[in-house]
Amino acid sequence: MIKAKLATALTAIALFAAPGAALAQGQKDDTPPVAFGENAEKPDEDAAPAAVRTYAAINYDAAADPENIWVLDLSNGQRVKARLMADWAPGHVERIKTLTRAGFYDGVVFHRVIEGFMAQGGDPTGTGQGGSELPDLKAEFNPMPHVRGTLSMARAAEEDSANSQFFIVFYPRFSLDKKYTNFGRVIENMEAVDAIVRGEPPTTPTYIVQASIAADGKAPPPPPAAVAEDAPVTLDMLNAAAGK
Repeated sequence: MIKAKLATALTAIALFAAPGAALAQGQKDDTPPVAFGENAEKPDEDAAPAAVRTYAAINYDAAADPENIWVLDLSNGQRVKARLMADWAPGHVERIKTLTRAGFYDGVVFHRVIEGFMAQGGDPTGTGQGGSELPDLKAEFNPMPHVRGTLSMARAAEEDSANSQFFIVFYPRFSLDKKYTNFGRVIENMEAVDAIVRGEPPTTPTYIVQASIAADGKAPPPPPAAVAEDAPVTLDMLNAAAGK
């Protein structure tokens, strides 16, 4: 009797201590147990540790690598230069270059500009609902932080919906990290970005007069013509005879 009870107890202990074995016995499909049992994969003690992904640092010299310098001539009369980081987001950088060289961004306004946050542009309709005729991009989220001067791609709710719209960050917004594709940084004349007119949309929006890649050597366009002011009305004008 004692031996029978002892055998029963040992069997119960064995099933409790080796749940993988019990799972394997009662399993209805061909999937092996993940963590227990004789079919479980064992770690390879000789395997090399996974390599840590590193990202290229920003070069702030605007004369270096002009193929990856994005030049924005703004309607406020200022020229901004930004470093495009193909190492961070190659697909997005290539899209910016393609659209820029096609003249897509010329004349496009900053349609959504929020104080303390960012300036968004890149929509030829100026509504925030438009984009280019090219297909949407696959997200290239990376751990590079959204700090002052960051260039990042706007998108809809779907992760792979970025197309042509972008935004420039005024102040750090780390909550955007790994949720929007960071593809570069303003490296010259961030003060001109600060001067972009605010609004959603702005009443008199700042716009891109000309976008170019520095390697193409485009000169700054002439500044927009000043709006002529109406001449003041004088007493003589009011007293003048009709037709004079």
